[in-house]
Amino acid sequence: MRIVTATAVVLTLTAGAAPAAVAETGEPGTDGLWRMDGYGTVLALGHGVYQEYQTTAVSCVKGDSARQTGPGTYTADGVVLTVRLTHDRDHARLSADTSVGHRGLRRIAELPEECGPPAPADPRASFDVFWRSFEENYPFFAAKGIDWQAVRDRYRPQIHQDTTRTELFDVFSRMVGPLHDAHVAVQDGDRVFAQGRPGTEVPTEQLDARVKKFIGERDLRGAPYRQDFAAGRITYADLPDGGPGYLRISGFGGYTTDDDGSYAANLAELDKALDTVLTAERVRRLPGLIIDLRVNGGGSDALGVHIAGRLTDTPYVAYAKRARNDPVDPNRHTRPEPVPVTPAHAPRYTGPIAVLTGGSTVSAGETFTQALMDRPGGTVRIGRPTQGVFSDVMARKLPDGMTAWLPNEEFLTRTGRTFDGTGIPPHLTEPVFTKEEFAKNRDSAFDRAVSELQRPKRARGTATRPATTMP
Repeated sequence: MRIVTATAVVLTLTAGAAPAAVAETGEPGTDGLWRMDGYGTVLALGHGVYQEYQTTAVSCVKGDSARQTGPGTYTADGVVLTVRLTHDRDHARLSADTSVGHRGLRRIAELPEECGPPAPADPRASFDVFWRSFEENYPFFAAKGIDWQAVRDRYRPQIHQDTTRTELFDVFSRMVGPLHDAHVAVQDGDRVFAQGRPGTEVPTEQLDARVKKFIGERDLRGAPYRQDFAAGRITYADLPDGGPGYLRISGFGGYTTDDDGSYAANLAELDKALDTVLTAERVRRLPGLIIDLRVNGGGSDALGVHIAGRLTDTPYVAYAKRARNDPVDPNRHTRPEPVPVTPAHAPRYTGPIAVLTGGSTVSAGETFTQALMDRPGGTVRIGRPTQGVFSDVMARKLPDGMTAWLPNEEFLTRTGRTFDGTGIPPHLTEPVFTKEEFAKNRDSAFDRAVSELQRPKRARGTATRPATTMP
């Protein structure tokens, strides 16, 4: 499931049953026990089941599982996981079709000692697992000015054996509230605490519907071609009088209305939309393309990279991805893995692009924005900074049945910079869906994009500055 923002894929899955024991089948050579590099996770593979154990220094909680669907492949909730050996039988890597990059695995002989008897489910035990999960995995305490040890010292004495579930939920919410991180959440059944960066609005269906109606009536009125794709999450229009194309994407997933919901089904719907929009004739004549991500709740980073492949003739690196992998030292990470953009075997648009962003551009909407930063051909960003959350989201089950959600990854530019917390800034600042904009029937960011793309090439400035790629 995804919390609040339809964020990047969670590799904590819900399907199947846990294996009674782990046995080597020898078929793909990957059955056995594996410690993940980072992510506080141990995997048990065997008897056709992928079983996760979520670990900290003081706990081991059985996580979710998936059923085997092929040699080294497992499926749950439409997500396909693949485990492949690397240079020897004791090292492997895990990938998910909805995500980008890989996770390193190292074979271990036995489960951690903490994975023995079930952990106590009393309030103090849940508190300790909650605090430890953030202490050992969250990368951004220093950047956000949070002393997490001081948070423990303040709240741990308030937890007693008779602390109610509601009281504990409220304590957890107060602990993580100051992070203002849209990829952090506390969940207890239908009750969820989460919040975004101050001064921003996280995407909702109501906000998306309002903005979509406003754009249709104000910006696209009279457009000669207009069509919704992917269950309404993708809109395209040719602006009149030989103007640029307008492509609005409100999410990177949820493109199908059937029961499948798999990455393959979403990808098929996306390609259907792109093949209809980016025809050979249109990519030849378009003077520019506006990509509107101002209300985008995220989803699959891989779908964003796939779209980027329709916007370049030259391979380049979108970004590099790394995860925190030391429970004691927050400055230690996995080796950054470059994520490539490969030109698609289909008509590609390679001209100037204006990307519209704002505080409601979240998660995969932001990684897609980042994937276009070094795109050859010129890309200018207009609007406001994005939300500032990029990582896949870890789900940590607590002994009492609650769930904590948190990030542990960073997406790096070619210079090693990240935009977590602050968001990706625009080149050109314009208001985005403010009360005044709505009241005066204005869309300043959209109008600026049209103006920028209609200017002579030499005058566009940042829209056509030379692109660079990560070494």
